[in-house]
Amino acid sequence: MALARTSAPVALPAQRDRSGARRRLAWPTPWLFLAPALVFFALFKFWPSIEGVYLSLFHVRPYLGDQWVGTANFSRALSDPVLRSAVGHTVLDAAGQVAGSMLVGFLLALLLEAPARHVRILRTAVFLPAVTAMVAVAELWGALLFAGPYGAVNSLLGHLGVGPLPFLDSPDSALWTVMLVQIWKNAPYDMVIFVAGLVGIDRQLYEAASIDGAGAWQRLRAVTLPALRPVTTIVLILGLIRGLRVFTEIYVLTHGGPGGSTESVVTYTYSTTVTDNDAGYAAAISTLLLVATIALTGVTLWWRQRREADA
Repeated sequence: MALARTSAPVALPAQRDRSGARRRLAWPTPWLFLAPALVFFALFKFWPSIEGVYLSLFHVRPYLGDQWVGTANFSRALSDPVLRSAVGHTVLDAAGQVAGSMLVGFLLALLLEAPARHVRILRTAVFLPAVTAMVAVAELWGALLFAGPYGAVNSLLGHLGVGPLPFLDSPDSALWTVMLVQIWKNAPYDMVIFVAGLVGIDRQLYEAASIDGAGAWQRLRAVTLPALRPVTTIVLILGLIRGLRVFTEIYVLTHGGPGGSTESVVTYTYSTTVTDNDAGYAAAISTLLLVATIALTGVTLWWRQRREADA
């Protein structure tokens, strides 16, 4: 008995021509929508970055002509003790504020992930610091953390029998105080990303874990945390980039003081450009910071891919 064979339908030449024409007309559409953003980034981000790398090879002399110095600016940066101190402050600040904001943001996401209306209102209220201008936040906290006994926070601590504390006026506490302000500002932003990750977790996984007798902590460790690995990587990368570029809060709160204890790479670059009028050296520092940011992002992505492959 011969078996009946079925063959796939063959597209007619006219149908193939029409489908090919539709594909040729469709491919430019996404680029047309992206064109305004790409033009904006090219003019205000990519081109200034390329120009900064170019200027790092010169001793910039306005109205006199730039003088070629090659890699001298980079050699100076690598041997600059003030820059090394600023790098240490930047790394410490980035590590502290990223870890703190991720932890607080994750805890807030666990508390405010429910879809109830009053929870959504509360979540919106908690998110307000993230959309407030950093200059306004820094000015507000600078007034609240006034070191004298009549400062708002010190006055409250005085009623508790503590203080007054120096906060931003002491080299031992200024950087840690800036970190707390950054955590207060950035934790709601991390919370929103974590909430989006929590919403995407399959609820059947929690039900299966509960049937197996898993408690709340076991469900968190076995279901929630593994499912949030991609989201955690995104939050980590954004936080590290934000931490390495810290400027506004330090400049407004401390101007890099007291005694240079809060000087960051970007504030040092700013003072080198504006105060010392050495744009070429500042461009070299910015170029090194760009390379470090790209390298750190690449290492983080590689680490995530390796963990996913091992899992």
